[in-house]
Amino acid sequence: MIFSLAIYAAPYSSQASQSAYSFAQALLESGHSLYRVFFYHDAIHSASALSTPQQDEFNFTEQWRALAATHDIDLVVCIAAALKRGLLNQQEAVRYEKPTFNLAEGFEISGLGQLVDAAVISDRLVTFGG
Repeated sequence: MIFSLAIYAAPYSSQASQSAYSFAQALLESGHSLYRVFFYHDAIHSASALSTPQQDEFNFTEQWRALAATHDIDLVVCIAAALKRGLLNQQEAVRYEKPTFNLAEGFEISGLGQLVDAAVISDRLVTFGG
C-alpha cells in the first residue's frame, strides 16, 4: 500500500509528531511505501534548520531527513503555514527581503496542492495532531 502522512501539531508540544514518525517507520518496515509527509500548521517547526533539541531528546528534523533520504520520501511544508511562522527557504527569504532562510535541507516548501496530490496518489492519507 502507498501511504502519505499529514502532520498538524508542533514537534515538541504533543505526541503527534512522535506517533507520525513511529507510524512511518512501522509501515516502511512492513513493506508499504510512504509517498509524502506533509507538514501543516505548527508541524512546520519539524523542518527548521535552527531546531536544536537537547542531546537526550528526539531530533525530529534530522530523523525525518534521514528517513526521507533512505526511502526517497517527499517532505513537504505548507508555504502559508511556514511563512506565517517564520520558516523560509532561500527563494522566499529573497522574495520577502529577509536576511536569511532556515528551512532544513531535505524539506521543500509548497502549497496545499501537494496535500491533495498525496491524497490522490496514496491508498491512505493518515493525519496526526490538530
